[in-house]
Formats: sequence, C-alpha cells, structure tokens
Amino acid sequence: MKVVHSVEDLRQIRREFQGSVGFVPTMGALHKGHLALIQNSKRENDHTVVSIFVNPTQFLPGEDLDSYPRREEADKKICEIAGVDTLFMPKISDIYREDEVKLKAPEYLGYILEGHRRPGHFDGVVQVVMKLFGIVWPDRAYFGKKDAQQLRIIEKMAEDLFLPLKIVPVETVREDDGLALSSRNVYLSPKERQKALSIARSLKRASRLVMSGELDSLKIKDEMQNMMSEIEVEYIEIVDREFRPINRVELQNSIILVAARVGKTRLIDNIWI
Repeated sequence: MKVVHSVEDLRQIRREFQGSVGFVPTMGALHKGHLALIQNSKRENDHTVVSIFVNPTQFLPGEDLDSYPRREEADKKICEIAGVDTLFMPKISDIYREDEVKLKAPEYLGYILEGHRRPGHFDGVVQVVMKLFGIVWPDRAYFGKKDAQQLRIIEKMAEDLFLPLKIVPVETVREDDGLALSSRNVYLSPKERQKALSIARSLKRASRLVMSGELDSLKIKDEMQNMMSEIEVEYIEIVDREFRPINRVELQNSIILVAARVGKTRLIDNIWI
C-alpha cells in the first residue's frame, strides 16, 4: 500500500493505474462500516483508493471538529490489512485555497433535516467531495446508506454536474446489539450506549409495523417516539427517495430517518423501506 499526502503524488499514481478505480472517501477513525465500503470497492474495481481527511468546512461553529476521533496509525494499518492500494492523507492546505470557487448543496435537499439543523454542512460536504473526485478521478465511489441524505446529495451532484463516475450505496453496518456503526460511538459512555440502542430498536419496530400492514406515517412515528423516551429525539421523518415527506409509507420508495442526542453525542440512523 502506498501512503501519499500531496495532490501531485496521488495524481502521478493515478496516471499509472491500469483498469478501474474505486474510491472510498473517509474522515478516518475507521470501523467495520468503512471496511464494508473498502470491500465493495475491491470486489468491483482493479484499484482502490481511500482518503482520510477531516474536512473542516462541514463542521459548524461549536461542533466537534477539534475533538473528532483521529487514529492515523491505526487507520493506516486497517487499510493495509484490507488491501487498499493507495491511501491519500492530505493536509487542509493541500485541499483548500484562499478565495476559491464554491459549490452549494441543493436549495431543498441541502437545507432540510440534517441541513436544517446544521445549515451549511452539506455545502462543505459537496465542496470537499467534488475536490476529491477531481483529484482521484474514480470510476466508482462508495458511500454508506446510514448517511442517507448525504448519499442522495452526492448522487445528485454527480448527476447534475455530469460526472463520469458511479456512486455506489452500501448497506449500513451494525454492531451485534443493533447500534449503527459510527466514529462518534466512541463518545458514548456504557450507560449512554444502552440508551442509544433505542434508536435501532425503534427503527426495527417501524419495519415490523410496515410488514404487518401499518403504513400511516404519523402512527409509525408516534410508536418510534415512545420507544425513544429516554433520549433527546431531534427528528423522526418518513420520506420518499427524494426526501419529500410522505403521509403513508410507500414500499420500495421510503426512508425512515432518526436523529437524536444521547448525552452530548448526536447520532443518526435510518431504514430503507
């Protein structure tokens, strides 16, 4: 595995690749969810590139940019064992410049749900992802379905800007107890982690309600809210694949989303119906 830090070095390596290139952009603190992305890339491509870059433009003032988990040496080892071909670890000064051209997230999709609570967050996401696409120039790029709104925005960016690549969604990976894997899970105390399990349990309950024939969004959300009474629920939303709110679950076209705070830790999760 080659570890590179400069844009120029990565571009040189990219020019030498023969065959297809898969790309997994990450912010580090790698876990089994990231490994699933890497494994999908390796299965479908001749070369796999992983980036680790804690992107400052997607953090709002007061968020956890400075304390965001960073485990560079462990991450390098994980990538090496996973068979990554090239690991790209740039500095902020390698990626951002003064008075640069800016991208913005879509006016609707970028400013509802996560975007409403974190205004400007998705502007930073599309800015850095577009930059990384321009550096790596992949054939396929891999993103987890846990960050469903981010995934749809990146898909839309690729569609709207006619990018010559495929965005590949990958299923959410969970712990044995059902908790969706997230780099922020390390912030949870043992007691908070037990409370956080109510998020996954509420989504599982929603899935069972749908399978039993209950399609009324309000009834499903009320049931989920009751199951998460011990944590601070920010939102429970049921939307179609374009993130428009729906009153009744549409099979094969719905996503049920949750955002909640457990102690000081903010978690998101979802299920695709």
